[in-house]
Amino acid sequence: MPDSPGLESISPGELLTDRTYEALKAAILRNQLTPGTALSVPELARQLNVSRTPVREAVQRLIYEGLANHVSRRGAEVSKVDIADLRQLYVVRELLEGMSARLATERLDSESLSTLREILAEHERVLAGGADNAAHIELDIRFHRTLREIAANTHLTAALEPIAGRSHLALHSLWRSKDAPRLALDEHIHIVDAMAAGDPEFAETVARRHISRLRVRLSQATTRDDMSSDTPRRRNFSLLVGDDVPPEPEGHANHGARTPGTPC
Repeated sequence: MPDSPGLESISPGELLTDRTYEALKAAILRNQLTPGTALSVPELARQLNVSRTPVREAVQRLIYEGLANHVSRRGAEVSKVDIADLRQLYVVRELLEGMSARLATERLDSESLSTLREILAEHERVLAGGADNAAHIELDIRFHRTLREIAANTHLTAALEPIAGRSHLALHSLWRSKDAPRLALDEHIHIVDAMAAGDPEFAETVARRHISRLRVRLSQATTRDDMSSDTPRRRNFSLLVGDDVPPEPEGHANHGARTPGTPC
């Protein structure tokens, strides 16, 4: 594996596996380790100036989160997500993220709500500062992971974690619209407002609508890129779009939820 820019050596100290994992995850989200890149444990250990053990453990965590996968006779590599796979991922993710929001709402307390609001506030600051996609994606990951932690259902987490990880890889590869971070943040705000209103069913609906809208935006962005290159893959892009984006549910106009931006 050739040297990858940005993989700086890690100094010795505690939590070496955690820091190795964070360094590799950041490189993946910044697209410095691109989809399909081999995650050679000896080579990564050399570049990061650590032993093979923390690298091996870090790669296993990346596999668990869906950011990497194991390929027979080749070892681990950064996950690749194609159009057909995206369609399947987002159908399943929509259902599971809705369940996560419902369960989290049922368990929501003031401390958990404060944690979610802090993530939203940080995302607002990052958006105002004009950060790159990697920062937005990291906060998106943190938001949805926090929902899973509040929901506290280990089986849901085990099912959703790798799906969410691969979905976020697709965001980095295909999320071209400059409006996408603002739209995603507005929809996160809407989810938290629904949760704060104490309505699990409404929170589930809003969370599902967020994933559905994201699926449509990814499809539109990919279609624009593909049409500009005039390749035969254009016919596959309709696979990403199934039903129309779910409408706003009636009867919740007074919940005080902030209306998200119009999907592009």
